[in-house]
Amino acid sequence: MKRRFCLTLDLKDDPTLIAEYKRYHEKIWPEITRSIKGSGIEDMEIYLLGTRMFMIMEVNEFFSFETKSKADRLNPKVQEWETLMGTFQKLLPQTKPGEKWLLMERVFKLED
Repeated sequence: MKRRFCLTLDLKDDPTLIAEYKRYHEKIWPEITRSIKGSGIEDMEIYLLGTRMFMIMEVNEFFSFETKSKADRLNPKVQEWETLMGTFQKLLPQTKPGEKWLLMERVFKLED
């Protein structure tokens, strides 16, 4: 059973930083790809409009945010990546301690 999650986060309002962030995502580090896929995320896309990012994740039945978060904390390369990405990102006002990407609420789905 596949599930979809949509998350959001902002980038700092600096065209140079935004361009650099996009360059990093043209080819992410292989350790990051392995971490993402190994957690049960089968597909991931990030969209950008101005400074607002929107992430769509398709996950399998084994995925959990708690397990992924714990594995990320224990992975030095993921921590290095997250620290680097944090230099480009701006947390949303409703972010709580320990959060970054925030889950979005689905408010509409086209039905048959």
